[in-house]
Amino acid sequence: MTELLPAPPVAPAPPAPLTMAFGPLSISYDDRVLTPRPWTQLQARWAAEILEEAPPGPVLELCSGAGHIGLLAVHGTDRRLVCVDVDPVACGFARRNADAAGRGGLVEVRNLAVDDFASDEQYPLIVADPPWVLSEHLACFPADPALAIDGGDDGLALARRCVAVIDQQLHPDGAALLQLGSVVQLETLTGELPSGLVAADVRAEPGRGLIVRLVRPGR
Repeated sequence: MTELLPAPPVAPAPPAPLTMAFGPLSISYDDRVLTPRPWTQLQARWAAEILEEAPPGPVLELCSGAGHIGLLAVHGTDRRLVCVDVDPVACGFARRNADAAGRGGLVEVRNLAVDDFASDEQYPLIVADPPWVLSEHLACFPADPALAIDGGDDGLALARRCVAVIDQQLHPDGAALLQLGSVVQLETLTGELPSGLVAADVRAEPGRGLIVRLVRPGR
């Protein structure tokens, strides 16, 4: 008599995607990734301003999540966009959102840790959206995936890695926009910047995060 083996477990179906407006874009995501924050349009619109006068070349977005900030930054341009994120689910949504925005052929999505990113290109604009919540505060945000918000002991673990990539990949006449969570983090990180980068200025959304513009010395 043939022994019947138990049926293999059935993987749960992924949650139904949600959609939200992010500027003129329609962005898809689900609860496995970080819900796009409307306030981060500040970063995308500042990026779009920079691109008006930036040298030719593609845009790099680090810790891109669903790709919404980078996609809004390049909206209305013919710039290529390279999105980098360690989370394969987030990368899937970035590809989906690029297609929905009609930019599938202009967007490359790389499922990589920031440390593993390398390119022969220099980027006139780099957008970096690292997690910046302190590890000890993760319990305050139970609805958010820890991978998407955990910035380590001081909230700067991933931000420091982004700065290292920016220092390697930024065009001499380019700029980077790095998202942080507090003035304390800004002061700490700017005090650690490599000699090839300086903090030029900052924009903030009251009660939210802040954005620092990094450039080469003398720019």
